[in-house]
Amino acid sequence: MNEAETRAELIDPQLQASGWGVVAGTKVLRDYPITAGRIQTGSRRGKSLTADYVLVYRGRKLAVIEAKSSDLVVGEGVAQAKNYAEKLAFATNGREIYQICMKSGAETLIDVFPTPEELWLKSFAKPNRWEEHFNSVPFEEIGGTKTVRYYQELAANKALEAIANEKQRVLLTLATGTGKTFIAFQIVWKLFQS
Repeated sequence: MNEAETRAELIDPQLQASGWGVVAGTKVLRDYPITAGRIQTGSRRGKSLTADYVLVYRGRKLAVIEAKSSDLVVGEGVAQAKNYAEKLAFATNGREIYQICMKSGAETLIDVFPTPEELWLKSFAKPNRWEEHFNSVPFEEIGGTKTVRYYQELAANKALEAIANEKQRVLLTLATGTGKTFIAFQIVWKLFQS
């Protein structure tokens, strides 16, 4: 079975059985672009990084899944999954599921994908009322003309997490041209809407 068949016949049903794309507030983003690709000479971009699946719940991207053909061993996609993930990553060949916690470094085989609520509790073990308010407000796409880049979303979420945890100071340092003003707008937007 090739990768596309493995995804359609084995992985998609497993995700649905765990509630992904079924439970309210969940999304399964397929072939999700992680980066636009490295800028090369001549203002061209290199190959973009694309995750096979990104699991979204309550407005937050919680995990990445790297899928491989059922003919390959489950560990074949581990390096790619780690490269794409912020907190949790999974590699699967449809027969086995390998879970990687990016925070603790723990790696293990699991029987089924976690439910949305289980994954939420792994990512946000301590409930925080403000963080829940911030997560419920979607990023503003300025009439659909400008979407948030992955690192901008990460920066805004980290800043909002610090605010929710009552940190007195927040410092974001990014290179020229990375959209610091747009990130600041997103933070203010979520604060205003909350």
